Amino acid sequence: MVEEIKKGNALIRWRDFIVVAVGVCLLGCLLIAFPMHARGDGGKPVWAPEGSPPEGFDWIQLTSGEWLKGDLKVLYNESLEFDSDELDLLKFDWDDVQQVITHEPQSVRREYPNAGNAYVWDVDGQAETLTGILRIEGDRVFVDTGADIVEFDRSNLVSIAPGTERELDFWSAQLTLSLDVSKGNSEQVNFSSYAEAKRRTALSRFYIDYRGIYATTYGTVTANSQRASSYYDIFSTRRFFWRPVIADYFRDTFANIANRGSLGAGLGYTIIDTPKTEWIVSPGIAYQGTQYDSVEPGEDDIVTTPAFIFSTEFDTDITKKIDFIVKYDFNVVNKASGTYSHNASAALEIELTSHLDLDLSMVWDRIEDPQPDSEGIVPEQDDVYFFCGISFEL
Repeated sequence: MVEEIKKGNALIRWRDFIVVAVGVCLLGCLLIAFPMHARGDGGKPVWAPEGSPPEGFDWIQLTSGEWLKGDLKVLYNESLEFDSDELDLLKFDWDDVQQVITHEPQSVRREYPNAGNAYVWDVDGQAETLTGILRIEGDRVFVDTGADIVEFDRSNLVSIAPGTERELDFWSAQLTLSLDVSKGNSEQVNFSSYAEAKRRTALSRFYIDYRGIYATTYGTVTANSQRASSYYDIFSTRRFFWRPVIADYFRDTFANIANRGSLGAGLGYTIIDTPKTEWIVSPGIAYQGTQYDSVEPGEDDIVTTPAFIFSTEFDTDITKKIDFIVKYDFNVVNKASGTYSHNASAALEIELTSHLDLDLSMVWDRIEDPQPDSEGIVPEQDDVYFFCGISFEL
């Protein structure tokens, strides 16, 4: 009886061994049959789109291995904008993008350090801009210009913009509307609007914005101001840019300013440039003219002055859906023009959908020496506003 049990156990062990061996052989056959080039690092399957270039759309692959097809809009400040038919406009940190394959020419701007960590410039004094079909694989960038394929390191890539002739591809816009209404013991209506538009290429950036504030209490206007500003940047390196045009317009009847405008030029530098945070500073000089609503007897209602101007913008992603933006602009002028003035704003943009944000913002305007009106009344130095609105990305 004992001998039969031993023989039975031995048979079971041999049978188990044979099953395991057959299983290992089958697994080995599957691994051999599976194409090695279709597995990425660590043996994880990675699918790649066939054809080069693709027809009718662009491809991007994330570091997670996921692929998306659509239209590559722009790469700026370490942020890639990609438009998908199903998922709408998407924004990705550049560090999260592994591969890019485009089907139409792109305008690709690059800089390249020499051995001394300085930059090599072309004959026009600008970093090189290439136009062609773009392919990015890991740390390498390939641009097919038609005459040649230019290859360089991804760390030297500054920006990507459409290389086609369609003007609309270079533009983006945003509109924010805020409205507060109260009835009963207190009847107030507070309305504000904010709009901005950008035109971006691999070489330059154009920006314009407008903010209007209007408020009434029991039918009496208590706030009425408009501000518009614009600038044009030309990039030299990833961080340094020229700002040959800076323009600003401001009107606020309650600050005794009928019209105030300035025109100047400057330069700029990006102090922080990461996928989540950007901090830009830009000093310059300008010429400013101010027309007052009314002035005391013997005073000029139109004054002009040279001005030192300075602006800075800080933008950081608190989370993937919450963006915090701070802007600060100040002008140093003569006393007749107010000595010193600034415009500061802080905003939280909370993403609701791909094209819709909740906007919580504060605006602070200050004039150090406001000019008295014809009755000798001196306006307040500070105006502070708080807004809650809906922002539409166009």
